[in-house]
Amino acid sequence: MNNLFVYLEIEDGKVQDVSLELLTKGRSLANQLKCQVEAVAVGTKLDKIGAQVFPYGVDVLHTFDDARLTPYTSLPHTAVLVKLFGEEKPQIALMGATNIGRDLGPRVSSALFSGLTADCTALEIGDHEEKKEGKTYTNLLYQIRPAFGGNIVATIVNPENRPQMATVREGVMKKEILDANYKGKTVAHDVKQYVSDTDFVVSVIERHIEASKVNIKGAPIIVAGGYGLGSKENFQLLHDLANTIGAEVGASRAAVDAGYAEHERQIGQTGITVRPKLYIACGISGQIQHIAGMQESSMIIAINNDPNAPINTIADYVITGDVEVVVPKMVKFYKKNSK
Repeated sequence: MNNLFVYLEIEDGKVQDVSLELLTKGRSLANQLKCQVEAVAVGTKLDKIGAQVFPYGVDVLHTFDDARLTPYTSLPHTAVLVKLFGEEKPQIALMGATNIGRDLGPRVSSALFSGLTADCTALEIGDHEEKKEGKTYTNLLYQIRPAFGGNIVATIVNPENRPQMATVREGVMKKEILDANYKGKTVAHDVKQYVSDTDFVVSVIERHIEASKVNIKGAPIIVAGGYGLGSKENFQLLHDLANTIGAEVGASRAAVDAGYAEHERQIGQTGITVRPKLYIACGISGQIQHIAGMQESSMIIAINNDPNAPINTIADYVITGDVEVVVPKMVKFYKKNSK
């Protein structure tokens, strides 16, 4: 009762990173609340899921194993969570802000009249005071997310209804094993008690999955460009540098909106959150929305013709100059001085 639940996204028997990141954050939140972390696995062939999630501090793993539950379809997964949450009364329920989470979360929260905050970038525990009613609520989930196109950061609370539900984008939270030997228990549920035949009125006949050719999230080195590059042609300079040093190319939202780069390369509050070993920011002014998506990089190099650019305040090294002059020199000297 009143524990923290995380819905697990599973593909080919493997728990997806976004769910493991939520388990890591969930364990931290649960420690503050002095409650347990419970995970929900819905699919088939789930016998190896426990070994994947228990090291992240999961106390209870709920499994719903049925061949009809894979691949994901809306109705049966919704039915499972609505009934399970009705029985277990979690105080917090988290899931990824993925295609699945964005479909499943609203359905479950609507059925439970609980409310949902989508695309959170941070989760914290805190108190809230309703001055008009003279009430003080303790240990609420602060659901923090960008609003108004990323121009402000909103903190949303749900004082009355439960569970407090939120979806979180992949890469926003750190994925970190708590204890490789952590032991939790598995509760195998009878799927027939949670779903009916009408929940399977839609079935997936065939799936076609094309893996993204861009791997920004896992890249150890990222060369990112902003609106300051001035054109899509100048963005090719970043690709030249990236190819030379074995990096991936990223972009700010302004650069993507201007058509300089594809949306899948966007880094920031409304894009991907990254933590590379080296982040080279080229022509990026450093608005808070972008910094939120890359500030945990191990080393940051800023190249900008504005010595007062905000990104310089968080950079480890600052190169003041025009990107179209500096980057070709970097490529030249790297090739000259590397084997």
